[in-house]
Amino acid sequence: MTTRRTLALIAMAMLFCLLVNAPPLLAQAKTFTIGIPLPLTGAEAKFGEIEKQAYEMAVEEINAKGGVKGTKLALDIQDSGGKPETATAIVEKFITIDKYPIVVGEYTSQCSYAVAGIAEKYKVPYLVVTGAADKITQQGWKYVYRMNPPASLYNMGVFSFFEQVAKPKSIAILYENTDFGTSTSKAMKEYCDAHGVNVVLFEGYQSGGVDFKPILQKVKSLRPDIVYMVSYLMDASLLMRQSKELDINPQAFIGGAAGHTLPEFLQNAAEASEYCYSATLWTPQVKYPGAKEFFDNFKKKFNKETDYHGAEAYAAAYVLADTLRRAKDWTPEGLRAALAETNMMTAFGPVKFGSWGQFTNQNKMDTLVLQVIKKKYETVWPKEAASAPYVYPVPRWRDRK
Repeated sequence: MTTRRTLALIAMAMLFCLLVNAPPLLAQAKTFTIGIPLPLTGAEAKFGEIEKQAYEMAVEEINAKGGVKGTKLALDIQDSGGKPETATAIVEKFITIDKYPIVVGEYTSQCSYAVAGIAEKYKVPYLVVTGAADKITQQGWKYVYRMNPPASLYNMGVFSFFEQVAKPKSIAILYENTDFGTSTSKAMKEYCDAHGVNVVLFEGYQSGGVDFKPILQKVKSLRPDIVYMVSYLMDASLLMRQSKELDINPQAFIGGAAGHTLPEFLQNAAEASEYCYSATLWTPQVKYPGAKEFFDNFKKKFNKETDYHGAEAYAAAYVLADTLRRAKDWTPEGLRAALAETNMMTAFGPVKFGSWGQFTNQNKMDTLVLQVIKKKYETVWPKEAASAPYVYPVPRWRDRK
């Protein structure tokens, strides 16, 4: 036997041994990585942080039970800073370099819309988790699926409260000039116009302001029954503190979700948060299986409470796991086909994608109303979901104890 042939046989034998004794990742992929862009710095960092923790918690639970088909899930969470151009760069890398066959996440509507365009361009499925602007699922895109309701439906619980309890005659609408702010406030204005509620002020503002008193002075002079605000955390807190300073006394202050639902709102707005209402997509009191357990476990694990943003991210991880279990293969097309057939209950609520009107691949679910009562969020509407009775109209600032 020649030396060359002997060396070739030895090399083949060594390669065989390597393949037989290879670690699972080499012999067969045993980790499925999920690419998630989130704002971990910048104005929306609190939202990104709470969602990141919820994703991590869910993946830990899924992996502790064996993962999906023997494969563990891994997270590749990248900081977008809340900037659409950064989010798209991250996702383009996920798709073209990392070769991830599905994308999940982002927070703001602007970032989610930008990411959706990239996913559609490359024909990679994208699960929208919190971005709410209506237009995200109004483009007829085949690869974009949204788990949360569109912004125009965020106020369905508030509308029901108006009709059955508040019956306001006038309203002032203030909103942040973002995709989410404009979509949500537009839906409120359209409802009020159609139901005879006089919109005495409809005004947007730039986020990150330090003095909202000029716009709030307008509100005070108009004396509306309802002051409705669509704001992220710092603006929501400052608007309420300055409303208290100016002694503005509507029958209710109502937030359009987002900043008015975060636990930090109670701390930042302090006494000015008391009796403030907000639309919300979820509370720990909902009857969905696992909702209360998720809330309690999150609080125990991270030493803080969560809101609907955390519930959305937590549920999204389980939707992805369910998609992987049902998919014929883990290619973009295989995962898109399985995602389209999703029909499951999560701690966040039911998830089933459908199309109606201008919406495509859109989940639909009920929304709620919460109120701050004794420095704590309580579900107050609808009655069947209530954890405490609502306070309406709210007491004037000077009459509060």
